[in-house]
This record gives sequence, structure tokens and C-alpha cells, in this order.
Amino acid sequence: MEILKITSRQNEAVKQFCAVARNPESRRQTGQFAVEGARLCADAAKSGMALKSVFFTLRAQEKYPSYLETLLQKAQLCYEIAEPVAEKMRDVKSPQGIFCLCEARKTEPVSRMKPGSRYLAAEHLQDPSNLGAIMRSAEALGIDGLLISSDCCDPYAPKALRASMGAAFRLPVYETAAFPETLQSLRERGFATYAAVVDPAAQSVLEADFSQGAVLAVGNEGNGLSAEAIAACHPITIPMRGRAESLNAAAAAMILMWEMMRR
Repeated sequence: MEILKITSRQNEAVKQFCAVARNPESRRQTGQFAVEGARLCADAAKSGMALKSVFFTLRAQEKYPSYLETLLQKAQLCYEIAEPVAEKMRDVKSPQGIFCLCEARKTEPVSRMKPGSRYLAAEHLQDPSNLGAIMRSAEALGIDGLLISSDCCDPYAPKALRASMGAAFRLPVYETAAFPETLQSLRERGFATYAAVVDPAAQSVLEADFSQGAVLAVGNEGNGLSAEAIAACHPITIPMRGRAESLNAAAAAMILMWEMMRR
């Protein structure tokens, strides 16, 4: 394979990487996303993501030869970059000097969601770290897929990718611009739909019946689910004994998914 050398921070390939890494609109326009770090980049390759390009420093080549070997075999374009170039491209405090651009998979159509399976649905989540943590837990627990509203943060944002620990490369993601209407449609198709709410009067998640599969919806970090989304579901809550009024969105989602999958 041919390895091209980049010494200028103004190189077009470098500028493209930075645009995709830092701008959601660039990710949408190009259909690509940026990954940083030896292990995460290798995970993207092993998970079947199409690698458009890989960038690495000489120091990274010496320190992470096994990870880099996987990337060099699968990438369409390979670049050895100078340390100042890596400094421009980095998004973390302690960069490892390995980066790649990948082709994003398109979200799945909601029509492919199967009754009897178990899904988490997220409305208007704004923190990429929360979304990534939810994807990580969902894959670990065996959730069949994630349904997100189109106003959720980008699952391919760098913070979401890091928090997902690679789950974003493998977990099926479905997207809808009409979240409450989609929940209602799924309910009419035979799905059991549940809405996570902060309401002591709601049914406890410990008593909910997930045995026939379900779609379990969680909401925005500050405001929770919209009234319209709740109306399309059966409301359930996590019983709490302490003085805290609510849980972090990712923590609540993990508890709910655990309860959904253990029965």
C-alpha cells in the first residue's frame, strides 16, 4: 500500500478530517465521521466500517503496530503525519496519534423494527456523551436497536463515539422526524410501548411486563419526554428512595434496559 506523508497543517485531507470531526453539518454532507485513538479506530475497522483514510504519526506506528496493521490493510488512503499535524487533528488531551475517516452507515427505516424484539427509544437527547453511554449499555445488554428522534445529538459525534466504546459501530440505529407519531404507529403494529417518567404514581419498572418485547422511551436530559410521546406509551418509573428527583439520562436508561432484558 502507498503511504503518503503530510507535514502541513493546511493539507486538504487534514482540513477535511477536522471539518468532519468538529462540524455535524460536514458529517451529514459527506456521509463520513471521524475517529481518534488506536483502539477505537481498529474497532471501527473490525466492526466492518468502511475506512476512507487513516492518519498516523511515526511515534504511533512504533507504539501501536498491531492496531495500525489492521487499519493499513483496510483503509483506502494512508497518511503518515507530522506531530504538529496530529496536534491540529486531536480532540482529546492525550492523543495517541492515530485517526481515521469512516463512511457512516445510514440509519435503519423504522419499518424494519420487529415486534417481539426489544428497543430503546430516545427523544431529543442533547449530550453526545449520554447518547454514547446509552449505546454502550444497549449493546452490552443485548438490546435489538436504538430509535432516536431526528433532533437528538449525532451518534457519530466524537464524544458519542468515545463514550460508546465502539458500540456505535455495531448497534442498529433507527431515526424518525416524528417521534410521538412513530411510537403510536409502533403501538398500532403490536409493539408494547413504554415511557420512562419521573412520577411516583406511574407503574414501577419492576412490575412492567417486557416478556413479549417492547419499545422503551427515554427523554431529554432536562425536560424528559414530550407530553405527546408519553401519550403514545404506557408510563413507567424507576422507584427511588433518596432525595434525588431524577437520574442522569444514561444511568436511567441503563437501569431500564437491564430490567427489560433480564425478563
